[in-house]
Amino acid sequence: MPGTLYVVATPIGNLEDVSQRALAVLGQVDAIAAEDTRRTGRLLAHYGIEKPLRSYYDAVEQRRSPELVAELRAGRNLALVSDAGTPLLSDPGYRLVRAALDAGIDVVPIPGASAATALLSVSGLPTDRFVFEGFLPAKPGKRRRRLEGLRSEPRTVVFYESPHHIERTLAEIAEVIGERDVVVGRELTKVFEEILRGRVSAVRRSLAEKPARGEYTIVVAGALEDEGV
Repeated sequence: MPGTLYVVATPIGNLEDVSQRALAVLGQVDAIAAEDTRRTGRLLAHYGIEKPLRSYYDAVEQRRSPELVAELRAGRNLALVSDAGTPLLSDPGYRLVRAALDAGIDVVPIPGASAATALLSVSGLPTDRFVFEGFLPAKPGKRRRRLEGLRSEPRTVVFYESPHHIERTLAEIAEVIGERDVVVGRELTKVFEEILRGRVSAVRRSLAEKPARGEYTIVVAGALEDEGV
């Protein structure tokens, strides 16, 4: 019988946010495919779990997926984790999940933390319908076109951003999408967690007063009916 692939959400910061089910699965599988083996190793050590780790990140995803599927075909149970949060959401894992499904292998979600849903839940913006955009393209032209395509989007929009590009991204949101209400969260669930709310210009000024730190999540209000392209 083939094994099972478990897609396991891990904490985005506070280690106490891991579920009991996630810990049980991580303790029972034969091996864990991890985006960052060092970070996953710290989580496992915190909870006294010892399991073989398979490195699985963007650069090796295409090559490593067939190897992991072969293990699953041989009857081994594997867990897939990202460095933080829910795998596949702007993290590696799509190729492995697709290959496992094509091979007839069971893929089971073990849900948990996600920076996108965490910030949405406290944003104060409409959350009945939203769009997740992940990271914007690195190339200026593609990035601008992506933002232009969202200018008339009525749903709340969620982005991820690195500390190196947060100022640039907020400036471009203001320029292309407009002076909207935004919510920016950084270091979510960690000691220095901070959530800023307001118009884009006001949030930019607040961020400029302190050094950029950690990963950022941005929630942008959707377009009003009278806001056209």
